[in-house]
Amino acid sequence: MLARPSACNNLMKAYVTMSDIQNYVLRRARLAATLGDGIAIVATAPEVPRNRDSHYPYRHDSYFYWLTGFNEPEAVVVQVGGAEPQSILFCRNKDESREIWDGFRHGPESAAKDFGFDAAYSITELDAKLPELMGNRERLAYAVGDNPAWDARVIGWLNAVRAKSRQGIMSPGEIVDVRHALDEMRLIKDAHELGLMRRAAEISTGAHRAAMRATRPGGHEYEVEAELLSAFRRGGAEAPAYNSIVASGANACVLHYVFNNKPLRDGDLLLIDAAAEFGSYAADITRTFPVNGRFTAAQKDAYEVVLAAQIAAIDTVRPGSDWNAPHDAAVRVLTQGMVDLKLLKGSVDGLIEASAYTRFYMHKTGHWLGLDVHDAGEYKIDGAWRPLQAGMTLTVEPGLYIRPADDIPEALWNIGIRIEDDVVVTESGCEVMTTPPKTVAEIEAWMQG
Repeated sequence: MLARPSACNNLMKAYVTMSDIQNYVLRRARLAATLGDGIAIVATAPEVPRNRDSHYPYRHDSYFYWLTGFNEPEAVVVQVGGAEPQSILFCRNKDESREIWDGFRHGPESAAKDFGFDAAYSITELDAKLPELMGNRERLAYAVGDNPAWDARVIGWLNAVRAKSRQGIMSPGEIVDVRHALDEMRLIKDAHELGLMRRAAEISTGAHRAAMRATRPGGHEYEVEAELLSAFRRGGAEAPAYNSIVASGANACVLHYVFNNKPLRDGDLLLIDAAAEFGSYAADITRTFPVNGRFTAAQKDAYEVVLAAQIAAIDTVRPGSDWNAPHDAAVRVLTQGMVDLKLLKGSVDGLIEASAYTRFYMHKTGHWLGLDVHDAGEYKIDGAWRPLQAGMTLTVEPGLYIRPADDIPEALWNIGIRIEDDVVVTESGCEVMTTPPKTVAEIEAWMQG
């Protein structure tokens, strides 16, 4: 069972099944196996003030959550390796008076039982306990350089251990970044994670369908955004996975446009890059469609180029194919399309070699997806693009962004198009998890109702 909102505020009391607990226990065991006779420390994210004494809705750190399933602030997991591995949680004390104001707290005793820890302590004991736990350990793993204040705190614990050297207590002689090992573990999604991602994709697909139906000339970008946010919550999502982009007309040529405040004009295209987070896992969808429900001839021509590029890119997603294969496939189709649209002149091979296409397509064709919308994991290994494996999840999102210029056909001015779907690599190929209307015919039929 997934997290439920508490009665008092937006913090959530986590209800987990025994199967979920076992997943987290096994993940911590995998981390312990990488440590040798070492110790890893992973803290969750802090609460962030919005203004004065008001905070942004809380969202845990993804590394911490992947290891624990625990979603309260002020928490740290310590994983000890070696012959007798131990998994320890530090969290807030149970405090019924604070629960009246802020919502449910597990407290150390309940958290240890509910989340499968060997031990749990109050977060107030962290500074006293960590030097004890770090003593006589060969190496220390934590998120090196992620937070200067946290770095200073870890150094303080190290110095406290070093001060005991005359007592025969050894301090860790090696410091490594724990994210290196965790990135590789998070890269391959298990069945439970894929189930959550499919639900995030389903909710997000429904939201895009609702947004298409709600779009009409004379409205505003923010009204369409409101439809998206409403559909996310109706579907059971905790929040948007990222700030929604609702960009009409020329705004669609701004890759990270987030103002969402312009009127919707008859004859313009609307680009929506928006998706939900469900069970802490993100979806990521982009669709582009006409505000009035009908593509012009020029819009259709440009759109068909991007759609063909996406289809070609998705066709390369399979085990053994390298990470950059979708991008290479998309670039070739897009570049040919740019020639056909009279945006570029020359041979396709020559234009690709000269990177001439980057005038109209300046980003990569995808990224890893999971707990973070730009998820953990390296894209190259030993200088080469890494091969895809079953269980990897990624986006495929080619685009075309045409700003006004003297050498550009006027009918194509201010056309910005991106088409993005979420794809999981399977044993035999891939599965596209996101399914809002995508072809010209599907979009026009859906918008006509």
